[in-house]
Amino acid sequence: MELIRGLPNLHERLRGCVVTIGTYDGIHLGHQALLRRLNEHAARLSARTVLLTFEPMPREYLKPEAPPARLTSWRERWRVLGCMPLDYVLLLRFGEGLRNLSGEEFAQLLARDLGARAVVVGHDFRFGCRGEATAPMLAGAGERLGFSVDVVPPVLLDGERVSSSGVRDALAQGKFDLAERRLGRPYSMRGRVVRGNQLGRDLGFPTANLRIERRRAPLAGIFAVRVHGVAPTPLPGVASLGTRPTVAGVHTLLEAHLFDFSGDLYGREIEVEFVAKLRDEEYFPTLGALVEQIQRDAADARHILDA
Repeated sequence: MELIRGLPNLHERLRGCVVTIGTYDGIHLGHQALLRRLNEHAARLSARTVLLTFEPMPREYLKPEAPPARLTSWRERWRVLGCMPLDYVLLLRFGEGLRNLSGEEFAQLLARDLGARAVVVGHDFRFGCRGEATAPMLAGAGERLGFSVDVVPPVLLDGERVSSSGVRDALAQGKFDLAERRLGRPYSMRGRVVRGNQLGRDLGFPTANLRIERRRAPLAGIFAVRVHGVAPTPLPGVASLGTRPTVAGVHTLLEAHLFDFSGDLYGREIEVEFVAKLRDEEYFPTLGALVEQIQRDAADARHILDA
């Protein structure tokens, strides 16, 4: 899979491709259905596959004061997509230019710049100025411009449509089993361990700290977790995701304490899998009270994880 940043970096071998379009936040079962259909068209046409996506996500750009909680950072999306049968990811920076494209201009972009032969979108696809680039509109334009449009119906799970917002709701409610079923994998966050203020070590609970590379996280609180990337098998632990009000924190940070582990993880890339929510984040009047609660949290997490 190859990453192409921006239309000026397109090359001739992409022409005649099949394309799917979207933010693909979470890459859940619905997104996976789109990618399967994309590959069916690629096999039929002997064409290369392209996922056209955007950064920032359009809704982040359009509503900066209240952006949607983000399931995956760009790095996490790239990692998950790397496990999919996909030839190219075309990443476009979303701004006023893309926002103000008419539906016709967007269709012409697909035909002119990509030479698309088939375009695969979801039933609720909308893009461009006033959202006028809909699936039916693209289908009509494609007949004139030389590409077909395949509209994939929603994927249903227990009678409900699988969507990024549905995954966000499940995570916010601590329903990790449901989120996993909608994603097709456990929910996790991945990143490189950075240095913190060493408070956890001073309190007897050293943590591996990850910065949250998104404007809003889809969950917050204290969790039982499994940490991948440290040992041959995932290590059990307890994690906090929030702003750390007891120490007047400002920025959201993911802090994971690994049970019965000692070692230097700074600079290491790890993945924190969320297993169960223990409680909401809260303020404690003293560090002693915080330590007592952390001890209870650790005991609860060990029980859940059988650790």
